[in-house]
Amino acid sequence: MEITFLGTGTSHGVPIIGCSCSTCLSNNPKNKRYRSSIYIELDTSSLLIDTAPELRLQLIRNNITTIDAVLFTHTHADHLMGFDDLTGINRLQKKAIPCYGNQRAIKEIKRVFSYIFNPFQIGGGIPEVTLHQVSGNFEIKNSTIVPIPIKHGKLDILGYRIANMAYLTDCSFISAESYRLLEGIDLLIIDALRYEPHSTHMNIDQALEVVNKLEVPQTYFTHLSHRLEHESVNKDLPNNVQLAYDGLKISII
Repeated sequence: MEITFLGTGTSHGVPIIGCSCSTCLSNNPKNKRYRSSIYIELDTSSLLIDTAPELRLQLIRNNITTIDAVLFTHTHADHLMGFDDLTGINRLQKKAIPCYGNQRAIKEIKRVFSYIFNPFQIGGGIPEVTLHQVSGNFEIKNSTIVPIPIKHGKLDILGYRIANMAYLTDCSFISAESYRLLEGIDLLIIDALRYEPHSTHMNIDQALEVVNKLEVPQTYFTHLSHRLEHESVNKDLPNNVQLAYDGLKISII
């Protein structure tokens, strides 16, 4: 498995429009953050988690031309609004792309992108996709995908476990049942918005509590706000925990 972080930022991205903080003005490319998304290459398939608003730029930057399926965590704008950019992948693959999400996510995709599912006219180019509601484990080209129910504030969303990797973005609460689904993972990618508490996201301390509870060998924090400067925060984290950054690639044997 190879994982590419396409984006690691919050809904505002980093830098934030009009902000003059040290992180937003930083020349360090690790402080430049598109909205959060990852790309996963397996032996038999290539998976995208979420379609961030910068999806076209993310795919071009990382030379990605194949997507066998899209897994949606939820449908807030920063995780959905690049959906139309899947058209470019359709053009290359010449086939529809299956997209997976919970009941609410599928309903919202149909509503927000009604022109795709109830076209007013032919022409202009629209994504060719099939929508699949997730109700339990499912298979994509011989790879088992385990949905992990989590809370994003009051909203029920999904994380995903694939083999011994789990991706939990926009997470504020993990139930005992979902903790059981995460047992034995070797790599955790989890939301850690900032140091201060937040009503719908984990902060650094809460994310570290999850790391310690699961005893994960390696963790990367994502969905990072401009309050987290890459180098200074990394120096204060445990050896097995790091901030992710856009373009980071991780290989798992």
